[in-house]
Amino acid sequence: MAKIWYLGHSCFHLEIDGIQIVTDPFIKPNPKAGNIDFTSIKADIIVVSHGHGDHIADLVELANQTGAEVISNYEITTWLEKQGYAKSRPMNHGGAHESHGLRFKMTNAIHSSSFPDGSFAGNPAGFVIQGKNDCMYFAGDTALTYDMKLINEEFDLSLAFLPIGDNFTMGIEDAAKAANFCGASRVVGMHYDTFGFIEIDHNEALNKFNARDVELLLPAVGDKLEL
Repeated sequence: MAKIWYLGHSCFHLEIDGIQIVTDPFIKPNPKAGNIDFTSIKADIIVVSHGHGDHIADLVELANQTGAEVISNYEITTWLEKQGYAKSRPMNHGGAHESHGLRFKMTNAIHSSSFPDGSFAGNPAGFVIQGKNDCMYFAGDTALTYDMKLINEEFDLSLAFLPIGDNFTMGIEDAAKAANFCGASRVVGMHYDTFGFIEIDHNEALNKFNARDVELLLPAVGDKLEL
């Protein structure tokens, strides 16, 4: 049974087949994540979708704290090496990598990607994470795209993590459609309510997803779920 601990924004602590994974570490600078004890976070693997500050702010510190393998694109892993951390795996779209008994496939994402200093951080991505009993799609920051239908053709998803905050990513309606495209009957929302541009109406979101026969979960920061 997979376990999920919501650390805020697009940052999750996942446990799949006993392996601990953190996505897009953005905790300390997030005012909504003040209840998270950063020092308690453990990880075997850190997955990074792109280089924006609200996705990599805590990457270097968390990598050093945990000794995790960092899976991301070539540009981000190269940048990380320049920060003195070399335990990483560069990937690119369409490629797959097996680590700790889990399979990671990098998927397309429609967004932008730059480091906090404005330099190029490679192309944005999502990941399908496949274990023995669970298969999850972490979409990263993305717009709705027909490429999501390819995920449905290849994988039987147990869950998808989809951005729903609008403005910088998909909004509620597009994200609900994305759930149908990728074949997810259960979705955990992300990239919403962190700051003013991406605040949402929770009831509207729940109703829009329900209309497409998709269960939407909107955990509070710090909540833990078992699936």
